[in-house]
Amino acid sequence: MPPRRKRAAAALSFTAMHSGSILLIWLAGVTLVQLLPPVTLTLALGSALLLAFAFAPQRARRLVRRVRVFLLVIAVLFAWFTPGEAVIRAWPSLSPSREGLEMAYLHGARLLVVVCAVALLLERLPADRLVSGLYALCRPLACAGLSAERLALRLMLVFRYVEGGAGRGWKDWLGGQDEGEEAPVLLRRERLGWVEGTMFCGLVLAWAGWLWW
Repeated sequence: MPPRRKRAAAALSFTAMHSGSILLIWLAGVTLVQLLPPVTLTLALGSALLLAFAFAPQRARRLVRRVRVFLLVIAVLFAWFTPGEAVIRAWPSLSPSREGLEMAYLHGARLLVVVCAVALLLERLPADRLVSGLYALCRPLACAGLSAERLALRLMLVFRYVEGGAGRGWKDWLGGQDEGEEAPVLLRRERLGWVEGTMFCGLVLAWAGWLWW
């Protein structure tokens, strides 16, 4: 099969999947990142950066730029405020600790992997299908009195604002600049089948077991 047909077939199979299944796979991957040891996390970080900048370069650069201050805060807080062996033994009071640098790397790498995953998700999954998947996954929470429609739309707005929705950044919001109405968010319902329900229950049980452990 020619390369173009292979890429088209891969894109078609991805599009044919239920949006809830795509989100469940994404959530499972993001959850798994938090459990990876340092060596495997380094490989995951390199792969995530490569995929993000290959398939969603503009979105990945924008999201990484938006979290750069947060990465700096993580580095400073963990490296200089974590007790341990001083890296620069001549100036122990001014030196970051070796344990702090390791923790700063772990948390910063996890954040970057998640940011790359968000870039790929938003690049490959249209907004209406993303909302539809969130709605399908949130529907079981209706038994607890939560509105699936409101929760899905609010989560979608979080994704939109994180990536600077409608071309507006935090400077525009602080300045009170209005660039017109934002594009409406459409809710297209997709039925959540037994496969997605089983995946969702398994993910919740795995997550609960990880928290309990």
